[in-house]
Amino acid sequence: MADTDDPFEDRRPFRSLLHRRPDEDRDHLPDEGALAPFTRATAWLNSPPLTPAGLRGQVVLVDFWTFTCVNWLRTAPYLRAWHAKYADAGLTVIGVHTPEFGFEHDLPTVTERVRQLGIDYPVAVDSDYGVWGDFANQYWPAVYVADADGRLRHHHFGEGEYAMTEMVIQELLRDAGADGIDGSLVAPAAHGLEVAADWATLRSPETYLGYAQSSGFVSEDAGLYDLPSVYPGGSRPALNEWDLTGRWTQTRDAAVLGEAGGRVSFAFHARDVNLVMGPAPGHGPVPFRVLLDGRPPGDAHGSDVDADGNGVLDEQDTYQLLRQPGAIGTRLFELEFLAGGAEAYCFTFG
Repeated sequence: MADTDDPFEDRRPFRSLLHRRPDEDRDHLPDEGALAPFTRATAWLNSPPLTPAGLRGQVVLVDFWTFTCVNWLRTAPYLRAWHAKYADAGLTVIGVHTPEFGFEHDLPTVTERVRQLGIDYPVAVDSDYGVWGDFANQYWPAVYVADADGRLRHHHFGEGEYAMTEMVIQELLRDAGADGIDGSLVAPAAHGLEVAADWATLRSPETYLGYAQSSGFVSEDAGLYDLPSVYPGGSRPALNEWDLTGRWTQTRDAAVLGEAGGRVSFAFHARDVNLVMGPAPGHGPVPFRVLLDGRPPGDAHGSDVDADGNGVLDEQDTYQLLRQPGAIGTRLFELEFLAGGAEAYCFTFG
């Protein structure tokens, strides 16, 4: 999620529907301006191009996402459930796919991820950040809800507040004349990367490996940026520090491995370890091995590795490498690539 100030910080606070008096009208929801246009989308999936004028009469939920963002992936079950429950009552969900990393600009890849993720609501592909700019958006994920008159009435940045967002949807559908709205809240099942983080034990932050946003890199040296270099490794990182071993090039956006045997190590405190990574252009699948405190992960393995820690890097995506059962503490994660050509972008934890 982008670390910038909330552009809506001067808006009137939203008052919980749980505390609404029966005689209040919908003015308790703030008017945040007109629904922005989607004219600068570079493509549309699951729908012809949509416009604010054409959406009049519909309650519209606009969701900014990108397919490697674990924060967004954990919201995806709710978006699918809201679409399934309320589409016939007058809700239109529009996903706006705005890429973070270069490979997320590839339209065939985005199209395939939409299919894999079970998204059948409209998706505006926003590869040039045009829709992002028109909404003055700063975050993945970000949700904006507009009423049937095309006025934005609610927004939320990041994960969470699912109950509040759904109550806004219900309220605006009723205001638009929908009958028989079920007032219960969805409780979607989640699997793999879509499972909510274990916030009580999470002590490690999102960490980028490219020098544009990197932090905690033990061997960082600005003089080596964009140059193939041998990193000796060998020392155990402190909590939330990481290091490279082997021949790597630290580029603006990623750490790129030049030959087999390279390692990434990270001292972390979380239930899950995820890493955005993939084979570099021109390279085939890259086998890898995960170790936890120097041993195979066993029942702590993630969905993209087996109990012995073995996995294969065959596409650019977010890989779940560890999901620990039981008590959580500070531990050492190591990832060894058995061939060159891997690109590692960003660690996330859950």
